[in-house]
Amino acid sequence: MDKHSGACSAILIEDEQAVRLATAQALELGGFAVTACASAEQALPLLGRDFPGVVVTDVRLPGLSGLDVLERVVSIDADLPVIVVTGHGDVAMAVDAMRAGAYDFVEKPFSSDDLLDIALRAQEKRSLVLENRRLREAWAHNPELPPLVGQSGAIERVRTLIRSLGPADVDGLINGQTGTGKEVVARQLHAASGRKGPFVALNCGALPETVFESEIFGHEAGAFTGAQKRRIGKLEYADGGTLFLDEIESMPLALQVKLLRVLQERRLERLGGNESVAIDCRVVAASKADLLKLAGEGQFREDLYYRIGVVSIDLPALNQRSEDIPLLLAHFCQAASVRYRREVPPWSTAQMQQWQQRDWPGNVRELRNFADRWVLGVEQIATAGRPAGAPALLPLPEQVENFEAGLIAAALKDSEGSVAAAAERLGIPRKTLYDKIRKYQLAGA
Repeated sequence: MDKHSGACSAILIEDEQAVRLATAQALELGGFAVTACASAEQALPLLGRDFPGVVVTDVRLPGLSGLDVLERVVSIDADLPVIVVTGHGDVAMAVDAMRAGAYDFVEKPFSSDDLLDIALRAQEKRSLVLENRRLREAWAHNPELPPLVGQSGAIERVRTLIRSLGPADVDGLINGQTGTGKEVVARQLHAASGRKGPFVALNCGALPETVFESEIFGHEAGAFTGAQKRRIGKLEYADGGTLFLDEIESMPLALQVKLLRVLQERRLERLGGNESVAIDCRVVAASKADLLKLAGEGQFREDLYYRIGVVSIDLPALNQRSEDIPLLLAHFCQAASVRYRREVPPWSTAQMQQWQQRDWPGNVRELRNFADRWVLGVEQIATAGRPAGAPALLPLPEQVENFEAGLIAAALKDSEGSVAAAAERLGIPRKTLYDKIRKYQLAGA
């Protein structure tokens, strides 16, 4: 999350005034809107399930303690991140806090940068949780409408355009690579338009040229061999609604002329007929190609391009909005979990960082397929079964980190959560183990 995005908020609980002022200032300089409280009793009424930020609390407080705050917060919303501030050497208390559901901890005296780094990561997690809830609620109200998932600046600009252009009764063009979600945006435009008619999708690239005209414009009985009765084309079928023409660059030039005339006059003639039929549908086209460039090469009609491109929306490639990958993957994995009746396997921070650095040539569609494989366990098996000498899924340092995290988690489990016993098993100092528990986010291990 951008430190200066203005989307960060925190409740700080610290009874020592000097520490409270210094900590609040450090968070505010990092982009947080801070509500500073001198006690747990003052802070708790401010917290609810919809609180959009994070909680930073000292453990030792007058009245209710920081652990009491943590318990209350978990009962309100277990996904609300709590960062616990402990005294130097208070290892046992910090471990108890992590087991009780704390997001992370810092030891006094701590550096502002350390606290800010943890708080920003916690804020990112909180934002993802709330966005996921919003998506689920939107789906519950309109299960037919696919969500536009993401919080990046690029996707927010797309949302702004949808809100602005949706109610405008004008045809439009959506540009984007394969798999960027052009049909999702077209459906969102239809929903924002308020049109009561259907949303009708047609992939021009999947239609044989011989049936193109009949499919879009319809035909009369006897118009050609096999045309035994009148057929309503997609333009008429979308009456009162929206016709989505995907891969419009695949439309034959001769039909482009006919489509242009229909868009200008809002009337059409079915194949083999003479009657002029009025239509009332909005046409939203989509292309993965540069239509203006194709027009210059004589492969697309320039006049049609300017007719459908009066308003246009350019969709970013997934690698141009990598900050959306955690939310997208969580969303797709949740859907796959329901579909396949499987639990979602966890992933590490290192793995997510590696996924965010991928090119994803298939964009969101490729990520959705990856989520299916991840939930089914296929991705993990493919990675584990990669032959010697084959490229590794993760760089060596990240594989080493994952291996180390696994050993520590196993040692903690075997030691029933005792850090001292686990440190003895692993042959490392308790402080070193404690640092690694925090690094690998092994709370509850």
